[in-house]
Amino acid sequence: MGSCRQLIVGRSRWGTPGLQTWAAFGLQGQAISDLDIEATAFIGEAGQTAARLEADYDLLLTNNLILQPTAELNFYGKNDPQRGNGSGLSTSEFGLRLRYEITPQFAPYVGVTWDRSYGNTADYAREDGEDVADARLVVGLRMWF
Repeated sequence: MGSCRQLIVGRSRWGTPGLQTWAAFGLQGQAISDLDIEATAFIGEAGQTAARLEADYDLLLTNNLILQPTAELNFYGKNDPQRGNGSGLSTSEFGLRLRYEITPQFAPYVGVTWDRSYGNTADYAREDGEDVADARLVVGLRMWF
């Protein structure tokens, strides 16, 4: 990884049904050029474990127009049927966003994301009558100060 690295330590609350508290430990930074990566490990209240890997890359089409492919993979250490999470690779999300940087701190974007569940997570979704794969259009505004 390059010289731009950050250690992530914190607490997160997510999950359905019912929120669950997780301790989070991770590392984020640039691996090469404009490839941003983040790897986070989670430990839940009752000893559950999870991990998330994320990556995105900025492809400059012009000075202001940027195409950004993204990827996210989620893993769980053991099956949790109550929350619909299977062990191993649980879900993935791949996306493509096109943003226009009016300034580096202010950029509207449009894009599409594809979500998919795997293994027991997909089985739990099917049992609940949910789709195991989904595509969404996204529109948003990227801002930072």
